[in-house]
Amino acid sequence: MSDVQTGPNPSIIGPSGRPLSLDSLPPPDTRRWVARRKAEVVAAVRGGLLSLEEACARYNLTPEEYSSWERAIDRHGLNGLRVTRLQEFRG
Repeated sequence: MSDVQTGPNPSIIGPSGRPLSLDSLPPPDTRRWVARRKAEVVAAVRGGLLSLEEACARYNLTPEEYSSWERAIDRHGLNGLRVTRLQEFRG
């Protein structure tokens, strides 16, 4: 079963279990990156709502920064994206 929903307004299921669409993603001028917002961007790229290039351009990210978010999710789940937990997970 896929998290991608097709139709006129394709969306994917985000980290909170709710559907994500381009309109529900964090705004392009986001400056405060909480774990949930990072996870939504990763889910959007993985689900095909945005390409990596589009996400990097929209959010002024480097591919390396985005990749670090993906690795943190893969290794530690949503908690891996919490800045205050980085020391615990890196140790």
